[in-house]
Amino acid sequence: MIVQGDNLHALKALLPRYAGQVKCIYIDPPYNTGNESWVYNDNVNSPEIRRWLGEVVGKEGETLDRHDRWLCMMYPRLVLLKQFLREDGAIFVSIDDNEVATLRLLMDEIFGAKNFVATVLWQKVYSPKNSARHLSEDHDYVVIYASKADAWKPNLLPRTDEQNAAYRNPDDDPRGVWKTSDLSARNYYSAGTYPITCPSGRVIDSPPKGMYWRVSKERFVELERDNRIWWGKDGNAIPQIKRFLHEVKDGRVPQTMWFYKDVGHTQEAKQELLELIHFQTSDDVFITPKPTRLIQRILQIATDKDSLILDSFAGSGTTGHAVLKQNAEDGGNRRFILVEMDKGIARNVTAERIKRIASGYTSAKGNKVEGLRGGFQFCRLSAEPLFAADGQIRSDVTFAQLAEFVWFAETGSGYAGQAESPLLGVHEGRAIYLLYNGILKDKTVTGGNVLTGPVFDLLPRFDGPKVIYAAANRMGARTAREGIVFKQTPYALEV
Repeated sequence: MIVQGDNLHALKALLPRYAGQVKCIYIDPPYNTGNESWVYNDNVNSPEIRRWLGEVVGKEGETLDRHDRWLCMMYPRLVLLKQFLREDGAIFVSIDDNEVATLRLLMDEIFGAKNFVATVLWQKVYSPKNSARHLSEDHDYVVIYASKADAWKPNLLPRTDEQNAAYRNPDDDPRGVWKTSDLSARNYYSAGTYPITCPSGRVIDSPPKGMYWRVSKERFVELERDNRIWWGKDGNAIPQIKRFLHEVKDGRVPQTMWFYKDVGHTQEAKQELLELIHFQTSDDVFITPKPTRLIQRILQIATDKDSLILDSFAGSGTTGHAVLKQNAEDGGNRRFILVEMDKGIARNVTAERIKRIASGYTSAKGNKVEGLRGGFQFCRLSAEPLFAADGQIRSDVTFAQLAEFVWFAETGSGYAGQAESPLLGVHEGRAIYLLYNGILKDKTVTGGNVLTGPVFDLLPRFDGPKVIYAAANRMGARTAREGIVFKQTPYALEV
């Protein structure tokens, strides 16, 4: 799904349906560098002060609360994003030095400091900037928080050809290729100071100075008997342990240094975009798009093959591109939700890019590129919220729309039902009902939108506690006898 509209309103609209269902969130918000088209109120009108701010303070002087404004923009969006995450989900945020410190504090407050996972350094350029005022800024950050750090487990990354090439089989061991690892270690081991006799007859009196054999004498004998000790080609070298490829982890632990050779750089990202989208002028090209390989690295670490991924600062659509590419590579069925505010970008760049990637396209060099398959729904966010300015439900709001809102308000989770009955579903042993907009085909005062005895008798039966949302309750004492908690719309709903 690609949604065109302000991401704050879009997240509010999407939350009732997708709360608690997203495995991975990636966002690339504005970095607040002072070079972007932010609109600020500036009450410092004195020409002298304006000149001083410009000459002495620089970009910081454009508004004295620039960082405050950025935080105020980010805070409600991050609060909403947290509610989308599954308990085993995580959020990844791209940022640079302008706001990384304030972002960490903000996310500590919203997600909890205990759920901080790591800050990744991404090498975004492949050569130093000779125009740098001080040092060439070669990296950005990716800040990672988990919904619950003790429940979030990153996936291992695929092993590289370079790693596998280190395994050989010079002694034709039937167990396959292997490589050696050091038998000695620095950590003290009480049983690790015995002499060893090489096959050549040379005696090694003890481990290297300051070191210890990492296994006991008894264990060493077992390893030697199992042909797991390598003495070198002449049988005279310091012994090492053989590690077989088929016994090592099927992958590698993710690290916090991401180099451009592995995940791409900004120039690669621009080339990808220009390959897919025709821009009228060079000024129209995105300044800092992210390479597909960077987002794929995140997907490899943080998703399974059926995950839902959310990007509420979609921009050029790299996240959607990466999802389709990763699905094509590993046979996955990942889905994405992208939100882009700018109408022109959403249709002409974000959606167009995903469309071409999915169905195939002709490259800038005239080569036909096969599509990755997949599709998406393009949605435009309605300008009207569910509630009017006075807090009343708008007259054109459908039962299904309000049902999603009620279910989320009551359960904190997204609604997956059909919204075809007053009984929306059962959550944790409670039945949740909604009487609204003629669901019982009766809009009279004592009819379908008001809880009365006759109306209650018409509702799908549930023998247990019930929560019923309706315009009014006229059942009196029977309400308690039937195990009903009544909530009046719209007042019981948080607008």
